[in-house]
Amino acid sequence: MRAAIAALAATLLVPASAAAFTAFVSNEKGNDITVLDTDSMEVIATFDAGQRPRGITISPDGRHLYVCASDDDTVRVFDAKTYQQLHTLPSGPDPELFVLHPSGNPLYIANEDDNIVTVVDVESHTVLAEVPVGVEPEGMGVSPDGRVVVNTSETTNMAHFIDSESFEIFANVLVDQRPRFAQFTADGSRLFVSAEIGGTVTVIDPATQAVEKVISFSVPGVPPEALQPVGVRVTSDGSKIFVALGPANRVAVIDGGTLEVDRYLLVGQRVWQLAFTPDEKLLLTTNGNSNDVSFIDVESLEVVKSVHVGQQPWGVVVAPN
Repeated sequence: MRAAIAALAATLLVPASAAAFTAFVSNEKGNDITVLDTDSMEVIATFDAGQRPRGITISPDGRHLYVCASDDDTVRVFDAKTYQQLHTLPSGPDPELFVLHPSGNPLYIANEDDNIVTVVDVESHTVLAEVPVGVEPEGMGVSPDGRVVVNTSETTNMAHFIDSESFEIFANVLVDQRPRFAQFTADGSRLFVSAEIGGTVTVIDPATQAVEKVISFSVPGVPPEALQPVGVRVTSDGSKIFVALGPANRVAVIDGGTLEVDRYLLVGQRVWQLAFTPDEKLLLTTNGNSNDVSFIDVESLEVVKSVHVGQQPWGVVVAPN
């Protein structure tokens, strides 16, 4: 009995390991998905995903993985545990980016060729609405309460605010050239829109649709034309904003209080999209030209490892469980 108690005590003294999550990376040229274990930071699986997979997201319960198979003109839905395709969803032509309503339904898809946002019910597999927007819609964001969907149009250079119930645009905000991504803070008080060609991030007050600030970037030794903001992620407390700067091979870290750039982190080549682990201890980046994913320690702001994945990694999402 004493031996059993001693063994139990020894077990309890062993430090708990870091939480392990599963990350999924869409490889645009490889036509597949790389699966990573975020604890070991190693590849654990690869599976086919159709032609030119780009946008990728996962249901709030972690069961279903959604992938924009752009050249197949469809959204493929996979079982996130078995990696088996379950079905497809109508998407309109050339789906590139999408966003799920916080409830998990519906899915809002940017259709670049048709200048529309397609709204799809993920349970009935039907199109609920087609919302006309600006030329070359790209980025998609949704407010934490699910009431507002934002689309960015690359050629019109606008952020379009869409009512999620009526599917009507109620505001348009002019931003910089070629807006690529729209990201709300967790409390919904701010919206960040990245502009790839403009080289800036526009900070918008969603309540008034007023521009609060335009953030620009400067890295010694990197030409301004290489500073191309794309993916944006914000910590849940709003203290840090991370911006992928494309061919600058850097992730900018912005102070959430001052909205000033704090530092730049060197990652792989052509950093594109970003994703936190659910505990926000790690930030993953997709580096399209070096075919790898970088792991950033969010607290220390250090790049701790880069892992080779497939050909031209584009999007990344981490399962919630």
